[in-house]
Amino acid sequence: PKYRSMNRQRRVVTSFKFHGLSLRGDAASLIVKHVSLYKDEQDVDKMLDKILDALRQQNLKTALIDKTAIQAALAECSESNEKDNPLLVIDAFSIPRYDYNSERKKFIPGPKDLQLFGSAKEKTAIFRERYAILLQRTMRHELFCPPTPGVDPSITAANKFKLKTVEHVLSSAITGEKLVVLAMLAQIKEGRWYLEDPTGIVEVNVNEAIFHTGFFVETSFVLAEGIYDGEFFIVSALGFPPSECSVDTRNYFGNVNFFGAPTLQGCAKSSEKMALLEQKHSNATIVFLSDIFLDDPQVVEHLNILFSGYSESPPTAFVFMGNFSAAPYGTERNENFQQSFVALADLIQLFPDIIEQTQFVFVPGPLDPGLGNVLPRPAIPDCLTKYFRDHIPNSIFTSNPCHLQFCTQEIVVFREDAISKLSRACIRVPKASISMADHLVKTLTSQAHLCPLPLHSRPIYWSHDHTLRLYPLPDLVVIGDKYDSYAVSSAQCTITNPGSFSRSGYEFKVYVPSTKLLEDSKITNCTDMQTN
Repeated sequence: PKYRSMNRQRRVVTSFKFHGLSLRGDAASLIVKHVSLYKDEQDVDKMLDKILDALRQQNLKTALIDKTAIQAALAECSESNEKDNPLLVIDAFSIPRYDYNSERKKFIPGPKDLQLFGSAKEKTAIFRERYAILLQRTMRHELFCPPTPGVDPSITAANKFKLKTVEHVLSSAITGEKLVVLAMLAQIKEGRWYLEDPTGIVEVNVNEAIFHTGFFVETSFVLAEGIYDGEFFIVSALGFPPSECSVDTRNYFGNVNFFGAPTLQGCAKSSEKMALLEQKHSNATIVFLSDIFLDDPQVVEHLNILFSGYSESPPTAFVFMGNFSAAPYGTERNENFQQSFVALADLIQLFPDIIEQTQFVFVPGPLDPGLGNVLPRPAIPDCLTKYFRDHIPNSIFTSNPCHLQFCTQEIVVFREDAISKLSRACIRVPKASISMADHLVKTLTSQAHLCPLPLHSRPIYWSHDHTLRLYPLPDLVVIGDKYDSYAVSSAQCTITNPGSFSRSGYEFKVYVPSTKLLEDSKITNCTDMQTN
């Protein structure tokens, strides 16, 4: 009836106004036509909520919604009943680039068609961009942002730190005031350390400095407190910029899809559809293993036990990180590597329930065949894994690092011997009273980067440095390291190492997304698998 149609139109317009949006006439008519298919008013409300949720993912530039935006939102809603896959694997080379604009104080989309080998301009942009991200984050921290008048009388300027530039430091020799500087550690001359930011360079003396938690390496960004004597900046304390939880980051920058899920216009955490999908998969588990030597019969035997243990209740995914060979060198290296994956495929085919319900994700290690050892590292070549992919269709060979999007949760997977490399590159030995895992977690969360090592020590494709960012911080970072297994949380982000499966007694980690719980697991003998 016409009366009901008029009521529906009024209801649609009112609902959008409640969310701060206005509809053009043709857009409102399209929604009314769509919701007229529903007789129950509760179903109408649910459909309107779905349309509004889909619109939030579109990065709208105006509050006036046109027909095109509504058509896209309706298409998104219609796709929600298609394949119900909670886990998305995002290759590093598919992650979108966002550059921070300090004038507009927001992230803007960077170039899309990035060359593998960037220009020299891209190399300098790496450190400018890292600095800009850490500077804006630090300036918003409660210790550095100016006090708001009238909010809390106990908070005064005396309780705050004022960040200064290197240029200001160089002009402070007469005053002798104590300053705090955010800058990059640089070794311009061998054995001599400097602080560098976009305004200048100053040589530092760190002989009497107190080093806080973390691995302080060349090209890492630090907060240095000290006095300039006209020749050196005498550092009294050296620390890292404060980290920031993802909730605070997203509250400031909004619904930007930093993580790169291709099916989402915005952040998955703000998607009602993803939240409902996560509730539906409350029993999901993800198994992480690193260093799986497929050419070792003992390892293959223990993998058989692993699959047998999960055969009755298959996990959502097995994430296998390299290296996948105990003997990565030799004239028959590639042939042996290929045959190892053939044997693994034949083994998995003994467990049809796992093949049907579980996704297999493979992340290459530093000694696996492929294109060099520059980050991000492309996937293992297709020619070596064709048999496996043909017989195990639910398998993905991806890059190192890569992103996993489980519904609303963001997981970063990185195969790197991080602790040994960072500890070797430190300008001073880290405090022994603090565990190496804690030093690593502090370094990565503060630097907002997976690999803050200097480029000559750990090469990175200049135009793809953004793929190694940890900003905003994800829910989980899995680092496949030869070091002992650990799990440490900081700023609502957990960083874990499943340990070396082949070297450390067949240990691995199991992640339960519904509770964000990490379980330590181990195959103790050829007939037993334990989970704690």
